Amino acid sequence: MNSLRINFLLFTLHVSVSTIFGDTPNILFIVSEDNGPEMRCYGTPIDTPHLDRLAQQGTLFRNAYVPQAGCSQSRAAFLTGLYPHQNGQIGLATWKYSMYSAKFDNVVKTLKQVGYRTGLLGKLHINPKDAFPFDFKAVSKSNFSRSNMVEYTRQAKRFIGASERPFYLQVNYPDAHRPFLNAVDNLPEKPLTGKDVVSLPYMGIDHPELRQQTADYYNCMIRLDTHIGSLLKALKDSGKTDNTVVVYIGDHGADLLRGKRTSYEGGVRIPMIIRWPGAKNGQDREELVSTLDLYPTFCEIANMPVPKALAGRSLRSILHGGFPEWRKYLFTEYHVHSNHNPWPQRSVRDKRFKLIYNPLAGEVNPGYAFTFGKKFFKTPEAELLASTSETVRAAYRLMKRPPLYELYDLQEDPYEFNNLADEPSLAKTQGRLIAELKRWQKESGDAMKQRSVARQLFRMIQSAGTEKRDALDYKPFMQLP
Repeated sequence: MNSLRINFLLFTLHVSVSTIFGDTPNILFIVSEDNGPEMRCYGTPIDTPHLDRLAQQGTLFRNAYVPQAGCSQSRAAFLTGLYPHQNGQIGLATWKYSMYSAKFDNVVKTLKQVGYRTGLLGKLHINPKDAFPFDFKAVSKSNFSRSNMVEYTRQAKRFIGASERPFYLQVNYPDAHRPFLNAVDNLPEKPLTGKDVVSLPYMGIDHPELRQQTADYYNCMIRLDTHIGSLLKALKDSGKTDNTVVVYIGDHGADLLRGKRTSYEGGVRIPMIIRWPGAKNGQDREELVSTLDLYPTFCEIANMPVPKALAGRSLRSILHGGFPEWRKYLFTEYHVHSNHNPWPQRSVRDKRFKLIYNPLAGEVNPGYAFTFGKKFFKTPEAELLASTSETVRAAYRLMKRPPLYELYDLQEDPYEFNNLADEPSLAKTQGRLIAELKRWQKESGDAMKQRSVARQLFRMIQSAGTEKRDALDYKPFMQLP
């Protein structure tokens, strides 16, 4: 009798939960580290069958971007829906950079308000941590050693199956962050070597060492794909695939030359794939989208109003096959990563052209020497540059001591080697992009439109050295009063 009563109560509870939440979709949000769109479905000839299949079943975005090419900065942006200069997370959390306040609306708080269970696997990497009240956390470390990677799927399976309430689960994988590990637990089974590849094209240098670095990076991507495949299988085994929106992004580009910690395409352009059951599948879209668009999209998935203060817009219409009037301009920014490499910067692009604004024009960019000085580069800078063309060498000289403006024709020069700023034939284009950048800076409350403010921020970070300061110390240099 007691057994029958318990079973009846469990059935009643299940019916009640189903009645309350109906068909509210779950959200599985997969984030990988330090990788751009280097996978087969984006045109790179490496084996990524699980991500390729996800793209076939959903929507692949060709022109997806992060607001800043840094781990903490990118993650704070997609969870708050605000640019780094708006939320305060302008540098790494491990260097004590932080959001100005724990009171910002964010994805976790918002979804909890409408009954979602919220889970986090892997690192958060944002300050303050208590701004994001996840119900469930596991594998709460960076795990750059890639130890016990099966734990991600095991913990995900545990969380997904724990309740019939809708869930938001964010899974943060360590691949493809440095160090590039060729094989972990026999993954991949046949690691690539430098003889199998050419260097990533946006570096512009096809040198044996950079080929090996590229191969090592690709091995991380192949392993990442395998683990994502295991995660998606666990979702399928749970029986919840048909009511779960799956979102996959990289947090920014690879830690290679002209990638991470820059405003170049190799740093800010990322993969973004979204599968929404019942939406249009097999889409390959060209719109300019940002990870800032994810928070409003999650709100619409949860059938709730989108907070007005967010910088992005919902992708719902696009995902369902619509062609809404969309943004003509997309903006990114850079401030600092660790205190070794401050370099205030802003960029704007349209469908074809991209403008980068360097308010500290004429000074040496510390990030240049920081990247070339990384211990994983064994070949001297001069030798690497001697192996390439004068056009590419000029691009590196420009990166070292940037001018006020850089202008690139992404249609003809997708890797941004030829600066066209001040070309008479493109004067109108350059003027239009500068005007749009200034408009955005005003609307978003960006104090960096004043070169003197950028210089003050730069000097303040340089003077701090290894000292780690409070975010509010930097706020006067980030936001307009």
